[in-house]
Amino acid sequence: MKNLHLTQWVLRIAVAGEFIGHGVLAVQGKQAWIEWFSVFGITDEELAKLLLLAIGILDIALAILVLVKPIRIALLWMALWGFWTALLRPLVGESIWDFVERSANWGAPLALLLLISWPKKLREWFT
Repeated sequence: MKNLHLTQWVLRIAVAGEFIGHGVLAVQGKQAWIEWFSVFGITDEELAKLLLLAIGILDIALAILVLVKPIRIALLWMALWGFWTALLRPLVGESIWDFVERSANWGAPLALLLLISWPKKLREWFT
């Protein structure tokens, strides 16, 4: 039981670190990420910056949440978002290995979700 609790905390800190790191880079307006919006038809740089700012704030908020109380629906979102942002690399022209390298970005929140337990009822997603 002690190892399970410790493992949860290691994953919580890892997930929070990843989302705080990416969130801060997004809030700072990382230029490469702003340019990626054009791949999806968003060519207005100011709009891209605004969207990236919102994404960064959400990432940081989720990171704090996972440290305070890892809510299952938030962990599922983090796993899906981590998978998408890793997959985004080859979609914008980077190597497939940039996707592979980022497996932990989605694997850690998914592992934490599975460790806490996959919900059996809808209301359990929000606890």
